[in-house]
Amino acid sequence: GSEAACEQGQEEEAEDRLKEHMDSLLDKSAKTRQAALQGLRLAFSSKTLSEFLLERRLTLTDSLEKCLKKGKGEEQALAGTVLTLLCLQMGSGQEGEEVFRSLKPLLVNVLTDSVASPGARQSCATALGMCCYIAAADLE
Repeated sequence: GSEAACEQGQEEEAEDRLKEHMDSLLDKSAKTRQAALQGLRLAFSSKTLSEFLLERRLTLTDSLEKCLKKGKGEEQALAGTVLTLLCLQMGSGQEGEEVFRSLKPLLVNVLTDSVASPGARQSCATALGMCCYIAAADLE
Protein backbone atom coordinates (compact mmCIF):
# COMPACT_ATOMS: atom_id res chain seq x y z
CA GLY A 1 0.00 0.00 0.00
CA SER A 2 2.61 2.56 1.01
CA GLU A 3 4.85 1.57 -1.91
CA ALA A 4 2.02 2.32 -4.37
CA ALA A 5 1.33 5.63 -2.62
CA CYS A 6 5.02 6.52 -2.82
CA GLU A 7 5.08 5.67 -6.53
CA GLN A 8 1.91 7.74 -7.08
CA GLY A 9 3.54 10.68 -5.28
CA GLN A 10 6.68 10.41 -7.41
CA GLU A 11 4.60 10.35 -10.58
CA GLU A 12 2.64 13.44 -9.51
CA GLU A 13 5.89 15.20 -8.64
CA ALA A 14 7.33 14.32 -12.07
CA GLU A 15 4.17 15.62 -13.79
CA ASP A 16 4.38 18.86 -11.77
CA ARG A 17 8.00 19.31 -12.93
CA LEU A 18 6.92 18.70 -16.54
CA LYS A 19 4.17 21.31 -16.19
CA GLU A 20 6.71 23.78 -14.79
CA HIS A 21 9.04 23.11 -17.73
CA MET A 22 6.16 23.64 -20.16
CA ASP A 23 5.25 26.93 -18.44
CA SER A 24 8.89 28.03 -18.55
CA LEU A 25 8.93 27.66 -22.35
CA LEU A 26 6.97 30.92 -22.45
CA ASP A 27 9.43 32.83 -20.25
CA LYS A 28 11.09 35.98 -21.60
CA SER A 29 14.54 34.73 -20.66
CA ALA A 30 16.25 32.58 -23.29
CA LYS A 31 18.25 30.82 -20.55
CA THR A 32 15.04 29.85 -18.76
CA ARG A 33 13.50 28.53 -21.99
CA GLN A 34 16.66 26.54 -22.77
CA ALA A 35 16.68 25.02 -19.28
CA ALA A 36 13.01 24.08 -19.73
CA LEU A 37 13.77 22.47 -23.10
CA GLN A 38 16.63 20.51 -21.56
CA GLY A 39 14.32 19.32 -18.78
CA LEU A 40 11.70 18.22 -21.30
CA ARG A 41 14.35 16.50 -23.43
CA LEU A 42 15.53 14.52 -20.42
CA ALA A 43 11.98 13.60 -19.36
CA PHE A 44 10.82 12.62 -22.86
CA SER A 45 13.88 10.47 -23.46
CA SER A 46 13.70 8.61 -20.16
CA LYS A 47 10.03 7.73 -19.72
CA THR A 48 6.89 7.05 -21.75
CA LEU A 49 4.57 9.99 -21.15
CA SER A 50 2.01 9.61 -23.93
CA GLU A 51 -1.02 9.87 -21.62
CA PHE A 52 0.30 13.06 -19.99
CA LEU A 53 1.28 14.54 -23.36
CA LEU A 54 -1.96 13.72 -25.18
CA GLU A 55 -3.84 16.31 -23.10
CA ARG A 56 -1.09 18.91 -23.50
CA ARG A 57 0.20 18.38 -27.03
CA LEU A 58 -1.40 21.53 -28.45
CA THR A 59 0.04 23.73 -25.72
CA LEU A 60 3.44 22.10 -26.09
CA THR A 61 3.31 22.38 -29.88
CA ASP A 62 2.53 26.12 -29.60
CA SER A 63 5.43 26.62 -27.20
CA LEU A 64 7.86 24.70 -29.42
CA GLU A 65 6.66 26.77 -32.37
CA LYS A 66 7.58 29.97 -30.49
CA CYS A 67 11.00 28.55 -29.58
CA LEU A 68 11.67 27.65 -33.23
CA LYS A 69 10.42 31.02 -34.54
CA LYS A 70 11.90 33.43 -32.03
CA GLY A 71 14.76 31.45 -30.53
CA LYS A 72 18.32 31.44 -31.74
CA GLY A 73 20.95 28.73 -32.05
CA GLU A 74 20.90 26.53 -28.97
CA GLU A 75 17.22 27.15 -28.25
CA GLN A 76 16.19 26.17 -31.79
CA ALA A 77 18.42 23.08 -31.64
CA LEU A 78 16.86 21.99 -28.33
CA ALA A 79 13.34 22.69 -29.64
CA GLY A 80 14.06 20.44 -32.64
CA THR A 81 15.26 17.65 -30.34
CA VAL A 82 12.23 18.00 -28.05
CA LEU A 83 9.94 17.95 -31.09
CA THR A 84 11.55 14.70 -32.28
CA LEU A 85 11.00 13.15 -28.86
CA LEU A 86 7.42 14.46 -28.76
CA CYS A 87 6.72 12.77 -32.10
CA LEU A 88 8.20 9.54 -30.74
CA GLN A 89 5.98 9.83 -27.66
CA MET A 90 2.86 10.52 -29.75
CA GLY A 91 3.58 7.69 -32.19
CA SER A 92 2.28 7.11 -35.67
CA GLY A 93 -1.36 7.91 -34.93
CA GLN A 94 -3.40 11.01 -35.64
CA GLU A 95 -1.91 12.95 -32.68
CA GLY A 96 1.67 12.50 -33.88
CA GLU A 97 0.64 13.45 -37.39
CA GLU A 98 -1.04 16.65 -36.14
CA VAL A 99 2.07 17.68 -34.20
CA PHE A 100 4.28 17.03 -37.22
CA ARG A 101 1.96 18.74 -39.71
CA SER A 102 1.75 21.91 -37.59
CA LEU A 103 5.52 22.26 -37.08
CA LYS A 104 6.83 20.93 -40.41
CA PRO A 105 6.87 24.39 -42.14
CA LEU A 106 8.90 25.86 -39.26
CA LEU A 107 11.39 23.00 -39.36
CA VAL A 108 11.85 23.56 -43.10
CA ASN A 109 12.27 27.32 -42.51
CA VAL A 110 15.04 26.83 -39.93
CA LEU A 111 16.66 24.12 -42.05
CA THR A 112 16.82 26.34 -45.13
CA ASP A 113 17.75 29.53 -43.24
CA SER A 114 21.40 30.19 -44.11
CA VAL A 115 21.73 32.50 -41.08
CA ALA A 116 20.54 29.87 -38.57
CA SER A 117 23.26 28.12 -36.57
CA PRO A 118 24.56 24.80 -37.90
CA GLY A 119 23.39 23.08 -34.69
CA ALA A 120 19.85 24.42 -35.10
CA ARG A 121 19.76 23.42 -38.77
CA GLN A 122 21.07 19.94 -37.99
CA SER A 123 18.55 19.45 -35.17
CA CYS A 124 15.67 20.59 -37.39
CA ALA A 125 16.85 18.29 -40.20
CA THR A 126 16.88 15.35 -37.77
CA ALA A 127 13.45 16.33 -36.42
CA LEU A 128 12.06 16.62 -39.94
CA GLY A 129 13.40 13.20 -40.94
CA MET A 130 12.41 11.37 -37.76
CA CYS A 131 8.95 12.94 -37.48
CA CYS A 132 8.31 12.32 -41.17
CA TYR A 133 9.27 8.67 -40.70
CA ILE A 134 7.15 8.26 -37.56
CA ALA A 135 4.14 10.46 -38.08
CA ALA A 136 3.64 11.53 -41.71
CA ALA A 137 0.54 9.96 -43.18
CA ASP A 138 1.21 11.45 -46.61
CA LEU A 139 3.83 9.23 -48.24
CA GLU A 140 5.37 12.15 -50.10
